[in-house]
Amino acid sequence: MSKDIQINVNNNSGHDDGILAMLVGRFRPLLTMASIYIVTTSLLRLGLWVIFGRHFEVSFLHLPVILVLGLLNDIVVLPPLLLPLSLFLLILPSWRREASWRRALAHMTSFAVIFAFIYLALVQYFFFDEFNGRFNLVAVDYLIYPNEVFVNIWQTYHVMWFLLATALISIAAQVSFSSRLVRPKMPTCRFVNRLKFVGLHVLLTALVLFACSTDTLSLFNNRVANEITANGISSFFRALHTNELDFHRYYRTIASEKAFSVMQKELRLAGQQKPDSPTDLNRSFPAYPDGLGKLNIVAIVEESFGAQFVGAYGDKRGLTPNFDRLSRQGILFANAYASGTRTVRGLGAIVTSMPPIPSEGIMKRPGSENIANWGEVLKKKGYETSFLYGGHGIFDNMNHFFSSNGFAISDIRDIKQITQRTIWGVCDEDIFRHAVKYYDKAAAAGKPFFSVIMTTSNHQPYTFPAGIPNVPVKGGGRIAGVRYADYAIGKFIEQAEGTAWGKNTLFIIVADHDARVYGSQQVPMRHYRIPLLFLAPGHLRPQVVTTAMGQLDVAPTVMGILGLPFTAPFYGQDVLHWPADKPRPILVNHDHDVGLLLGSKLAVLGLHKTVTVYDYDDVSFDIHKAADDPQLEDLATAYFQTAYELFKSHKYQLSTP
Repeated sequence: MSKDIQINVNNNSGHDDGILAMLVGRFRPLLTMASIYIVTTSLLRLGLWVIFGRHFEVSFLHLPVILVLGLLNDIVVLPPLLLPLSLFLLILPSWRREASWRRALAHMTSFAVIFAFIYLALVQYFFFDEFNGRFNLVAVDYLIYPNEVFVNIWQTYHVMWFLLATALISIAAQVSFSSRLVRPKMPTCRFVNRLKFVGLHVLLTALVLFACSTDTLSLFNNRVANEITANGISSFFRALHTNELDFHRYYRTIASEKAFSVMQKELRLAGQQKPDSPTDLNRSFPAYPDGLGKLNIVAIVEESFGAQFVGAYGDKRGLTPNFDRLSRQGILFANAYASGTRTVRGLGAIVTSMPPIPSEGIMKRPGSENIANWGEVLKKKGYETSFLYGGHGIFDNMNHFFSSNGFAISDIRDIKQITQRTIWGVCDEDIFRHAVKYYDKAAAAGKPFFSVIMTTSNHQPYTFPAGIPNVPVKGGGRIAGVRYADYAIGKFIEQAEGTAWGKNTLFIIVADHDARVYGSQQVPMRHYRIPLLFLAPGHLRPQVVTTAMGQLDVAPTVMGILGLPFTAPFYGQDVLHWPADKPRPILVNHDHDVGLLLGSKLAVLGLHKTVTVYDYDDVSFDIHKAADDPQLEDLATAYFQTAYELFKSHKYQLSTP
């Protein structure tokens, strides 16, 4: 009697029809693949702790708990992960004799699955290295633009070597587990009993999907510890599922009437009238007689140009001599913060002055057309508006957003003189050279202009034109990216100052976000600090402003400098006319969380309607859990809830006369 028949505990008919018998018989590859997956993810988790965890205060004492909780997270993923294999084994016919084509197919299938497990672990490692977390909304966003992302990966990493190493490891695993993965004959069991087995598998899958969430076992106060504990596949599908969240379902809310009442009171300054509608946030910003008038406005949004690299913000490496020099000629904002960790967050905040609502940024959401924005305000003042981008504007929905909100568009397709490019776009010198020519034509039309320039060079794969001092063509990494960005800024400002329009232009130099936002904190505020400089040669008196300022405040502050009155529902304020004794609110987004920083307090709204209050030290940038603060929590809720409701109802609009 065969071993397969001997383990049948339910009958003597020669069929492996018991659940246990089928699990170690026909469905035995499920156990083998599960074991390979658990070993792979456990080794990855251990590696993440060794390389990243200890750097972010995840101690050795945490490791056993992390491994156990991580194992549970991995086990929870197994039922849905292995369901396709279970369905395949359900329909696979039984055979009594070995066939070479069957064995070849089984070997190729099992090799492919093992290869996928191992390669996915490698991808998770590099993603963790870049973003200090498991797969999140960034991973989902990147898959929407596979050409840019995969070419960037190919240019940045030694992909062929990793593929070869993965293949070799997969072959070794395939050989080691061959007898458990490939059967000389397929054990027989009745189809109806196979169906029952798979039915149980489906029920178990449904149970774990509904009963368990990615963060069920996120028990640490340390964010990095929770990320190491998590499962990458589960994290990805959570991000995919929550890519465009219903705020009212997932986040703390208050009565809508109360939220708008709080915001009308919060945003209205002395002399501003209360709007007639209880849900209208439009208010009139005054004219200032000492304003500079209708200067041109050029906002240079620098890719990943965090304050941590800039000498004017305390860095000692001498990476940004041009910015540092220019900072002594204009208004430097010493405590400026980004709204998020993605380019679309920075651009959206600067242009719309709207809080960064959770999950997907407004630039990429349906309904972002014809909303209140800075360009629309300036058009009413006679300005021409434009958006210049060195890459393909289809990326991150940039062209659609700007064009549907009144901006003229010019991207890589219009740039004729290209000296160097990557998959993300042309080098900064090329986009700036194109901008000078573009503005020459704009100035010839006789109207003031407002333009946003988005750069691309300070990004992987970090390749640059030859001949730039201290900037290698390749291999210089982020430091070379910062040096080159600074070099291009200095060259552009010098070229612009030599033009007639440049002498009548207010330049804004600001980062979209920091290079990386990482750390053990729920919202690592240290890495939200960005450089912000207003420069208008011959027009502005140099000064350093220490008032906290977010990207939402850029538009109202510039309008105040120019002295131009306007009416808008902007959440930002004119920081230069902000009451000295009143802390300035800073609104940020981090993955699924959103937060309000007000002075030394930070209120964070998270998924499942959670809210956490922290004490914040703006010197060390540390945060520590604090007691509940109902007033601050309501204010934070009001900011994000009203922004979400106005956007979803398409009521974030300039008031009509």
